[in-house]
Amino acid sequence: MSYPETFIVAEVDNRVVGYIMCRIETGFSGFSPIKRGHIISIAVLPGYRRMGIGEALLREALRAMIEHYGVRECYLEVRVSNMPAINLYRKLGFEVDKIIRGYYADGENAYLMRIKV
Repeated sequence: MSYPETFIVAEVDNRVVGYIMCRIETGFSGFSPIKRGHIISIAVLPGYRRMGIGEALLREALRAMIEHYGVRECYLEVRVSNMPAINLYRKLGFEVDKIIRGYYADGENAYLMRIKV
């Protein structure tokens, strides 16, 4: 409810097949305050993957974060083993910033990935 322009669903034939959920945070870059987008969750049903839906959701969410909230960068966490997602994020310009050890409940590490927009 706080950032409705960044909660986006993808539909095919009136069926929800994917979504992206983001929030906006305020932080600092050096000594300057900055608005950051945080991609909390993105998912596409298995049968609809590799069709450009995830990329479209990401592009639309980034656009909405910039236009509606004035963000200057965006970040997300992703499992280090999730190569399809990592490749998608890299395609859009995200870069690995650091590894977060034991981020997931099963103990797997995450990459923190960022993009300046």
